[in-house]
Amino acid sequence: MEVLARFPQAQTRAGMYESFYLRAVSPHDPVGIWIRHTVHKPPGQPPRGSVWCTVFDARRGRPFMHKLTTSELSAPTGEWIAVGASVMGPAAAHGTCGAASWSLRFVCEQDELRHLSPPWLYRTPLPRTKLTTPAPLASFDGVLELTGREPIELVGWPGMVGHNWGSEHAERWIWLHGVAFADAPTAWLDVALARLKLAGRMTPWVATGALCVDGQRHRLGGLGARGTNVHESANGCTLELGGTGGVNAGGVKVHALVDVPPQSQAGWRYSDPSGQPPSNEHDVLNCSIAALELTIAPAGGGPAKTLRSDHGGAYELGMRERDHGVPIAAFGEG
Repeated sequence: MEVLARFPQAQTRAGMYESFYLRAVSPHDPVGIWIRHTVHKPPGQPPRGSVWCTVFDARRGRPFMHKLTTSELSAPTGEWIAVGASVMGPAAAHGTCGAASWSLRFVCEQDELRHLSPPWLYRTPLPRTKLTTPAPLASFDGVLELTGREPIELVGWPGMVGHNWGSEHAERWIWLHGVAFADAPTAWLDVALARLKLAGRMTPWVATGALCVDGQRHRLGGLGARGTNVHESANGCTLELGGTGGVNAGGVKVHALVDVPPQSQAGWRYSDPSGQPPSNEHDVLNCSIAALELTIAPAGGGPAKTLRSDHGGAYELGMRERDHGVPIAAFGEG
């Protein structure tokens, strides 16, 4: 997969952020891991890198969360990013973060998902966040060790690998990823939704992403798409998403229902590269072991299909408000 880090080419005066991340979930238990390698560069300053490690386990309550920030940042030949001793590349990730250490390998037989369509949106100032999913359905093997716990052995855990970058986060966003569907192990969902603030006003929700089911990929959302409805909270959401066609298939309509297990969310605070706290900050809630149900109907009519995953959903909600009730980890810039 052809993936390039943007931060090495960042201009000195420019502010930017970048993130390479992965998630994997146990096929059997409500256990998941979330590892991010991020870059944060305020205007006129050198970039700094951070490694974030979150381990979700619904049986234990609140997830383990740790973040390590350093000026030791590079894009080694053959890899995507290195932050200190932690490295992530096209087929593997290894590193340490506080009490956690990991050595993971992944493979993916799916083509990269480029969320933004048409492609020229990757070359324009807006949207200020660009995102792709190099591996929308990956299979992970390896081990994650956490001090005081039994090692977490990954054998064929489904998950994904993502990449985003930009100069500013959306005013409000949702990211939803789904794998490990009962009776549909090759199905996946990857969709991002955002509201922007333009001229002091909030735009409607705009969705972009794809659903793959029965070996066929269907694009969801996009500029001008109709039928997007969103009801979200810290504890889950319901989404209505319209499709724009698929590979060898017509469009689909998707109803998504997300349910977050009690006390299972991670809480982080992200900062835009420009501006000062708190005006440049968002609270971000993430549950990577959420229950997910999809109802998929052909856009032109016909019988619907339902997919369910007990804990294979990743649900992230970014917002300005701070009265959501989820503890925020005491991290710095995001």
